[in-house]
Order: sequence, then C-alpha cells, then structure tokens
Amino acid sequence: MNRQNDATRPLDVVLFGATGFVGALTAEYLAAHAPAGLRWALAGRSRTKLEKLRERLTAIAPACADLQLLETDADDAEALAELAASTRVVATTVGPYLRYGEKLVAACAEAGTDYADLTGEAEFMDRMYLEHDARARETGARLVHACGFDSVPHDLGAYFTVKQLPEDVPLAVDGFVRTNAVFSGGTFASALTAMGRGPQMLAAARERRLHEPRLVGRRVSTPAGSPHFSGETGTWALPLPTVDPTIVGRSARALERYGPDFRYRHFASVKTLPMALGAPVAIGGLVAAAQVEGVREWLMSRYEPGQGPDEERRGRSWFTVRFVGGGGGRRVFTEVSGGDPGYGETAKILAESAVCLALDELPETSGQVTTVVAMGDALLDRLTAAGMRFRVAAVR
Repeated sequence: MNRQNDATRPLDVVLFGATGFVGALTAEYLAAHAPAGLRWALAGRSRTKLEKLRERLTAIAPACADLQLLETDADDAEALAELAASTRVVATTVGPYLRYGEKLVAACAEAGTDYADLTGEAEFMDRMYLEHDARARETGARLVHACGFDSVPHDLGAYFTVKQLPEDVPLAVDGFVRTNAVFSGGTFASALTAMGRGPQMLAAARERRLHEPRLVGRRVSTPAGSPHFSGETGTWALPLPTVDPTIVGRSARALERYGPDFRYRHFASVKTLPMALGAPVAIGGLVAAAQVEGVREWLMSRYEPGQGPDEERRGRSWFTVRFVGGGGGRRVFTEVSGGDPGYGETAKILAESAVCLALDELPETSGQVTTVVAMGDALLDRLTAAGMRFRVAAVR
C-alpha cells in the first residue's frame, strides 16, 4: 500500500509538538516555504499555545490563519489514532522519544501513515523496529526516524559520496563532523536519557539483531575507529558515538549501490590537540553523571525542554561534514554544510522530509526505513534547493 497516492485523507502533513522549541521553528519554516496547496495542521497538547503559534505563523503567511489545530496528548492512544488516520504524514518533535514517542509510532503503523521524527535515541529506534516494523510493512507506513541533524547530513552525505564512486566494488567512507552549535533543552534531555540507559540500549540492539534479516553475499560494517590526526582534513579525529553511523549502515545494508563490502566510520573533527584530549574527558564525566538518576534529573531541570539558543546565536551557528571515500581505484572528498544544525537546519530537514514523504514520487518502501532508503535523491534535491550544500571538493 503506497500512502503517497492516498488523496482521500483531509491532511497531507500534521506537525506534532508544534509549540515546542524545534516544533515552532519547523512550523515557521513550513509557513514560509510549504508548497502551494499543501494541507497541513498543527498538533500539540495545549490549545492555547497552538492558537498563539498560529497567530505568529499568520504574520509570516496570511493563509496560516486557516491552519487546523489538533489538541492531542502524546499519551492519548485514541486521539493519536484519530490524528494518524486524518493525514498522510505525521512529523513529530516530541521527545525524549523513549518517554513520549511510542504511542504515536504505533498509531501511524496501524493507520498506514508515514511518520518522521528527530530522535537520535538508538534504543527507541530499535524498540520501534521490534514492536511496529512488521505492522507498518503490512499497512504501507514508512517509519522514518532521525530526520534532523541526526542523521540526515551524515546519511545523505555518505550516500552522495558513494554515488561519486565506482559500482560493484568494495567502498570505504569516513565522515568528519565540525560545528560551533549549542544544544536545546530537549536535545540535552534526550542525550541524558540515552546516556543513562546503557544496558537497556545494548539489550534492545541485541534483540533487534536477532530479528533483522541477514545480508547474503554483501558485507556492511561501521567500526568506531580510533582517535588520530587526519592529514586529509587537517584535524584531530575523535570517534563520535552517535546514532549516525548506525543509520548510514542501515542504508548501506538496504541498497546494493553501496557495493559488496562497505565500511563507514564517523568522527568529530577537532582543530587543536588540547580540545582533542579534553573532549573525551568531558563526555565521560557527563556519561558517568547520567548513570545516577537523581543527578540526571537535576541536570535535565537545569535546561528545560522548550528552551534553546536565541535567533542571534543560531544565526552564528554552522556545521560541516567532510567525507573521504574510496574504492575501485578512485578517491573522492565531499562536503555537506549548512547553518545552525540543531535548530534552523533540523527544522528545515524535518519539514522538507515531511513534504517529501507526502508529495514526491518515491521508491516503494514500508516499515522502518532510513531517510536515504525512503527518500534518497528526492530529499537530496529538496535540501539542496533549500540551501544545504552538497559538493564534491576533490577527486583523485
């Protein structure tokens, strides 16, 4: 069942969690850039906040005065089922997703509704795969996690790099991430939640591996790599323990274009040796603190979800992801870059992903799939048109 051809539903896109920090930025992006005729609505638990947001959006685009408002709580399974049945795509910013996300995933899987979120929580993705992938495949729903800075620049960037390399040969790609951005309260809460659930995260990953089909005749690996100085980027490279390499690996397993043997490694790119030495210590301290529930809750309370950097700070933020890829005697250097990764670019990516799922001609996929598998070239084209830069820097 292909939901992109289902014109019987009254809405194309519902933005759930629209009044949160990133949700409001995503709504503002849609108000300014949604294609003519897109039928979209705002959803959240507070009618009053939704009405205030709609007033702000109307100042951007007068047509937003007619936006439908859906008062829905993340814990109300019946209301979520009605919401999912009313639209072709739900895009959600409501995290931490382990705490607030599953009932919406279940509703979309049951209704055959495409779903996009911003999670970087590996345990949540694995649990949603175990619980809802099979039903989504039956109904035609595409469940697409990590439709923000986690993990689209890395997933699409690796895909873009692979496209510059020969086919049907072993390929290796390394990604190097640099940014000057800061976290929001919601992102910080999600990160602390994940850090404090190491055993549960490992258990979910093991269970998923037991259920996932195994590759036959092909190999994909995403080793952590080791800290080193990268002469190709002129920076210190530190293994980056995010969900991004896992997402890249899932795209590679699903698509033969990545070759018979594909390896991806993911690094933070640091200019100076003191920063390279200090960063692991700081991260290690935060991980240790997150293991103590009281400390974790205190840290979360210091930076509440819904808060984030102001417009001036976001305007000064940027990111670059440099990729070094090789195979079949060819070596390529590519780069993905943009503005503020956690908010401006994440809002753009989520909005464009939702519109892409709703309107574009896409591969026939269903179940839990990555952005590359679900949208691939169509999303690459959309984000390029929206100002994100994908370029080939050099070929050898």
